[in-house]
This record gives sequence, structure tokens and C-alpha cells, in this order.
Amino acid sequence: QVRLVESGGGLVQAGGSLRLSCAASGSIFSINAVHWYRQAPGKQRELVAAITSGGSTNYADSVKGRFTISRDNAKNTVSLQMNSLKPEATAVYYCNWLQHGLAYWGQGTQVTVSS
Repeated sequence: QVRLVESGGGLVQAGGSLRLSCAASGSIFSINAVHWYRQAPGKQRELVAAITSGGSTNYADSVKGRFTISRDNAKNTVSLQMNSLKPEATAVYYCNWLQHGLAYWGQGTQVTVSS
């Protein structure tokens, strides 16, 4: 079992920055992949960024060049640095941890970008 706790959400003006964190605890395997998803009201959950335990990253086209995903394997934390935020980034952001064929989700953290 893996427990995930997200933090760092909040209210920011367009053009601003936020840094989200996902802290994992429990039975952590060294081989895993972590994703950040977001879900805006009335919309489907979408993948924002991903990172493997080896450090390979992938981003949605809509955030490339503005968002950076990183991880600290020693601390079992994954961060999402979000710069140049746009109002359309307003959503609940979820951390998703994949290991050994199982997926775990955090409770989500609200990000609101005002125009």
C-alpha cells in the first residue's frame, strides 16, 4: 500500500507560479512511475506530466516549456513546478503512483488561476 499526500495548491494570478508536491509513504518499490493529472470542473481527468524512477519525463503539449516534473527518490517525493500559469490550468491536481502493476491516487490539491 502506498499513501500519497499532495500539497502546494492555491490561488495565483495568471502568469504566476506554483509548486506542487506529492509525498509517498508506505511500501515503495524502487521501480515506479509517477504522474500528475488534473481535472477541471465538467471535464475529464487529463495527464499533465509523468516521470519514471529513472528520471525520464513526459509532458502534455499544453504545458511543455512551462511545467517541470522532478523527483527526489531518497525522500519519495515528486514535484511539479508550474510557471506562466494560465486560467485554463484551474483544476484539481492529482498525484498518481504506479508500481508493481498497481496504481495509487492522492486526494488532490486545488489550483486556481485568476485572470
